[in-house]
Amino acid sequence: MARYIGPQCRLCRREGEKLFLKGLRCDTVKCAITKRKYPPGQFTWGRSKLSKYGVQFREKQKTKRFYGLLERQFQNYIKKAERQKGNTGENLLIILERRLDNVVQLLSYAPSRKTARQLIRHGHITVNGKKVDVPSYLVRVGDVIKPKNCETSLNIVKSNIELLKGRNISAWIEPKADVPEGVVTQLPTREDVSIPVQEQLIIELCSK
Repeated sequence: MARYIGPQCRLCRREGEKLFLKGLRCDTVKCAITKRKYPPGQFTWGRSKLSKYGVQFREKQKTKRFYGLLERQFQNYIKKAERQKGNTGENLLIILERRLDNVVQLLSYAPSRKTARQLIRHGHITVNGKKVDVPSYLVRVGDVIKPKNCETSLNIVKSNIELLKGRNISAWIEPKADVPEGVVTQLPTREDVSIPVQEQLIIELCSK
């Protein structure tokens, strides 16, 4: 019987690239795509080529899974991106990058976005000195993100930072060296988006 590797690892194997959905596991030899770079399932050699719709749908599902979104949330973000000036696809990705759970993960306060959402919901993270327990909160320029000033929150964040030492931090977030604190210095650009995705395929699918 094939060993169950979970939907997140299966998604990475289907895409043929690491999406870092499993936190530290993705950096080890236990990563599913490191052990098997071919798609999951039996008789993968006999699978037909994806249709245009299939390719578009896969990009959408990949993006939803990467950021941990439900369908309704994702559709609301698309509507928000459409109301903004500029390229809708780029606007969508920039909005998703601004989510607080994504920023917490980028600052190495948590090994994955799933863990970051848990930290936020449990009240361990503050923005501008106020507790924010909504993972979908969109950060703005000047926002200061840091753990709550209590021993439990500080210990959790500090241990994760030490564990994830060496992870690259996006240029639009400036971390402080002496204390666990990050400042949003500017809004992210398309180049700062951390997911390998063709956003135009998503917009084409959702505009039908």
